[in-house]
Amino acid sequence: MNNNLSGKANWYLPLLSGVFIGTSYIPFPPWASLFGFVPLWLFWNQQTRLKNVFLGGVITAFVFTMIGFNWVTYTLHEFAHLPWFFAGIGMIVYGLIGHLYVAVAGVLWFCGRKRFHWDERLSLWLMALITILCDAYSLTVFDWNFGYTWYGANIPVYQWAEFIGFSGLSAATLLCNLPLYLAWQKRKEKSGKIIFAAVLAGFILLNIGGLGLKARLPEPDAKLNTLFIQASTPNSEKMAAELGEGYTQEIIRRIKALTDEAINQHIGSKIDFAMWPETAFPSLLGAEFSHKEDPVLLSQFLRDRQLPLVTGAFGVDQKSRLITNSLFLLDNQGDIVEPHYSKTILLAFGEYIPFSDTFPVIKKFLPQIGQYARGPGPTILFNWNGFKMGPQICYESLFPKFSRDLANLGAQFIVNATNDSWYGTWQEPYQHMYMTLARGVEFRRPVLRVTNTGISTVSLASGEVLEQSPMLQPWAGLYEVPYLKNPPATFYQNWFWLVPSLLWGSLGLLLVIGFYRKPAFIQTDRS
Repeated sequence: MNNNLSGKANWYLPLLSGVFIGTSYIPFPPWASLFGFVPLWLFWNQQTRLKNVFLGGVITAFVFTMIGFNWVTYTLHEFAHLPWFFAGIGMIVYGLIGHLYVAVAGVLWFCGRKRFHWDERLSLWLMALITILCDAYSLTVFDWNFGYTWYGANIPVYQWAEFIGFSGLSAATLLCNLPLYLAWQKRKEKSGKIIFAAVLAGFILLNIGGLGLKARLPEPDAKLNTLFIQASTPNSEKMAAELGEGYTQEIIRRIKALTDEAINQHIGSKIDFAMWPETAFPSLLGAEFSHKEDPVLLSQFLRDRQLPLVTGAFGVDQKSRLITNSLFLLDNQGDIVEPHYSKTILLAFGEYIPFSDTFPVIKKFLPQIGQYARGPGPTILFNWNGFKMGPQICYESLFPKFSRDLANLGAQFIVNATNDSWYGTWQEPYQHMYMTLARGVEFRRPVLRVTNTGISTVSLASGEVLEQSPMLQPWAGLYEVPYLKNPPATFYQNWFWLVPSLLWGSLGLLLVIGFYRKPAFIQTDRS
C-alpha cells in the first residue's frame, strides 16, 4: 500500500471523484457510476493523516452535491423566500453537510485500518463496504441512491431491482468500483486488463438478463383509463389559499375548467377516474365538511359529469384537530369513498418542525411553518369499483418500505399525487420522477403520478414510462394502463431485508477476520 503520497499534488483525486459522481446522476447519464469513487479511494489509500482522509471525503461530497443537487438553491429561494445571494450561500452550506456520509466512511475506514492493521486486500473490501453502508444509512431528506441512475438512463440493468431493489442496485454499483480500482492499479499488467474485461462482460450480461426479466413478465389481465389534470398552480397562489388570503375560488375554477376541456377532448373515451395533484383542491374535504360550499360544488361537478376523482385536498385529524395533507377518492356521484388517506411522511420545515413536540417553544419562533397531523401510514387502500389503489403523497414514494406495505395489502397499482413546484425545472423533477416510478419496478405494479407543475406520467410494471407532461404549464392527458388484478409478490417484496442483511453480515465477517488475522510484519514483531 502506497502511503508516501499525501501531499497537495493529489488533492485533485477527490475533486475528480466529485465530478465523476455528480455528472453521473440524473439527469446526466451514469457514465462514471461504476468507477466514480475510484479516485477518492486511491487518495484515501495514500494518506497517513486522518485529517486528509476526512477533507478528501468532504471535497468529493461537496463537488457532487453542487453538481447533482444544485436545485436546492432554487428551493431555498422559492420555498424559504431567501434572496438569490443567500440562497446561494445556503446551497454552499448544504453542499458541505448534505452528504457527509462520504467523509464519515473515510474516517471509519481509516481508524479501523490504523487500529487493526488490516492487510491491503481486506482493507479495500472494508473500504467499499463501509462506503456502501454509510451511503445506505445516511441522514438525508431526499433519499436518493446510485441505483436510480440506471433507470433514468433506461439501461436494462435496472430490471434487477425486482430482486434487490434500487438500494441493492446502488450497493452493487458502488461495489463495482472495487474491481475497477484494482484494474486501475494493475492497468499495466495483464491481470488489470482481465479484471476490467470481467467487469465489462458482467455488466453486459446483467443488461441482457434485465431484458430477459422484462420479457418474462406476465401479460396484464385488466386495464384502466385515467385522466390526469396538471393544474400548474403558482406557488404564490397555493400559499395564499392555504393561509386564507384568497385565490381558493380561482384555483378551483381553473382546475375544473381544465378538467372539462380534457373531457371534451376525449368524448367517447372511457374514463375510469380522473386524478388531481397534491392539495389541488385547496379546501377541506371530509364528512364534517360535506355541507360546506366548496365540497358541495365539487360533488355537484363530479355528479354532473359522472366522473370519479382522486384528488389531493386538506382534511382534519379527528384526534389532534390539526390539518392533514390528504388524498381523497370521490365516486361518480361526488361522494367521498372512505377511508381517505393522509400523508404520513411529512416534509421537515414545510409540514412540521423537527423536535417541536418535545420542545413546543420552537413553534413560537417559526409561526409561518405549517403544523400538519401525520396519517396512518401505508395501512389502507382505495378499494372501489374493483380497483385496489395504493395511495401515497409526494416523496413518500422515495421510501421502498412504504410501497412494499401497499403491495402487501394487495394494491394493484400505486396512485401518487405530488407538488414539485418548489424545485425548478432543471434536475429535481427528473430525479423525483424516476425515484417515484422506481417503486413500480421493485414491486411490478404500475405507478400513476400526477403533479402540479410536472412531470406527470405513468410507469408500467415493466418499468416503461409513458408520455411525460410538460413542465410549468396546464396540461391534461388520458392514459390506458394495463395491470394485473392479482399481482404476485416480487422476490424483493418477500426478501426485503436480504441485501441489508448480507451487507451487514459481510461487514461483520470481515471485521472479525481483520481482528484475528494480523499482517505478517505485526506477527514478526511480536514473535
